[in-house]
Amino acid sequence: MPKIYHLSTCTTCKKVIAALNNGEGFELQDIKTNNVTAEQLDALKEVVGSYEGLFSRRAMKYRSMGLGDKELSEADYRQLILDEYTFLKRPVVVIGDQVFTGSSKKSVEGALAALKA
Repeated sequence: MPKIYHLSTCTTCKKVIAALNNGEGFELQDIKTNNVTAEQLDALKEVVGSYEGLFSRRAMKYRSMGLGDKELSEADYRQLILDEYTFLKRPVVVIGDQVFTGSSKKSVEGALAALKA
């Protein structure tokens, strides 16, 4: 079953979910109340190719923790996402063996195309 990792309070996530049949036919996981597990994160990384590809630099904590001034490794990205849900780029849409991250037009169009395939 397709899945969307999202934040229920995020208006951008809500817009993407609305564009994807209002989430019908998807398993929805609110990452604030049901954190991403290490196993889930590792599986997403296998498809995306890196933990950095799943990491959000837009999170307020990114600036407040001064992470922009640090050289982060893949292990750092993984641990930060596991420790703080806001570091997961969202939404993350999983359809079959494809993963679409963020709310860019390209990502949403890709998810829509994968649904129709």
